[in-house]
Amino acid sequence: MDNMRERSAIEPVAAFSMSHPAVPALYMALTLGLTMFSMQPVLIALSLAGGLAYGFATRGAARTLNALRWQLPVILIIALVNPLFSASGSTELFRIGVRAVYLESMVYGLCMGGLFVASVLWFEAAASMLEYDKVLALLGNAAPVLALMISMCMRLIPQFLRRGRTVLAVQDAIDVPGRAPADPVCSRLRASSVLMGWGMEDSLERADAMRSRGWGAATRRTTYARYRLGRSDVAALVGLALFGVVTVAVAWTATMQYSFYPQLSVPAPWPGYVVYAAWMVLPCALHAIDEKRFG
Repeated sequence: MDNMRERSAIEPVAAFSMSHPAVPALYMALTLGLTMFSMQPVLIALSLAGGLAYGFATRGAARTLNALRWQLPVILIIALVNPLFSASGSTELFRIGVRAVYLESMVYGLCMGGLFVASVLWFEAAASMLEYDKVLALLGNAAPVLALMISMCMRLIPQFLRRGRTVLAVQDAIDVPGRAPADPVCSRLRASSVLMGWGMEDSLERADAMRSRGWGAATRRTTYARYRLGRSDVAALVGLALFGVVTVAVAWTATMQYSFYPQLSVPAPWPGYVVYAAWMVLPCALHAIDEKRFG
């Protein structure tokens, strides 16, 4: 309890932080599945709102909004590009040469972009809920290679971003005064080359270090079990499973009843959306409860 209070004073408390890793793993598996396979505007908006709310609660408004600087343009790009590849629909907006641009294709592109950004937000939430030690504790004995791959991939993108900022800062620092600035495209390509080389060198060093520590020497390893599955965890798993089944049924029904082509459907008020919204806002609510208890 004291350790939890000390930790909360340093960094935000993630949702399900007091639960067995199986609990957040079940929630995130269902949430990512619902987000990526529910191609319906209202469901996409609810998932996007839930991911943003959790980002505001855990990472802060500044960091979350800073990430939207590239996420929002992605939505617009997909919305504008999709009508050029999919000239389908019944409501013509305008023409580019001989190709017609339809409202239905543009709305479909907007939904695709929103779905992509919502998935990114929930993957970031998964990284905060399932730290590498929890992934290893959950899959270490059953699938150690898979657990290692997941934990390494979860830290790969943040590591590349940090290193990329370092490389760009060094490039800016060594520019000779009075000389014309380097081409931004060439600068980014050079930084990408440095990052790729840095990443491959890092992977070789990590492989040698793991081999020297005996990784793969035995078919089954003994590990320290830090997390114990208690009664409250079992109750949480059962509750999440039942809640998840209802949410999946809601998403299936809403997705099957909606159509983009040949004409957009108009979503009507439906109590099922409340169930879906409650599922998406659940980690934010748990985070607020934990902050109130331990903050």
